[in-house]
Amino acid sequence: MSLTQLRYFVAVAEEGSVSRAARRCFVSQPPMSRQLRALEDELSARLFARTPSGMTLSSEGARFLAHARRILQLVDEAPAVVRPD
Repeated sequence: MSLTQLRYFVAVAEEGSVSRAARRCFVSQPPMSRQLRALEDELSARLFARTPSGMTLSSEGARFLAHARRILQLVDEAPAVVRPD
């Protein structure tokens, strides 16, 4: 599991669409879709229900979202630990 995969997962969860999330993350849709599938494969869980109108979180995805957000928050806060006061 990579930070990129977590960022893409959170973006799709918030946008409800891979294409909108890809624009938000400044990547094209195919690599984002591949990363999401790889994350799902690694977790052995479907994180999204894919529909013609977009993506919605599965129950597993909804539970995972809080953890993914917390991990990304901790990573974003980590540089402050080494900065002088």
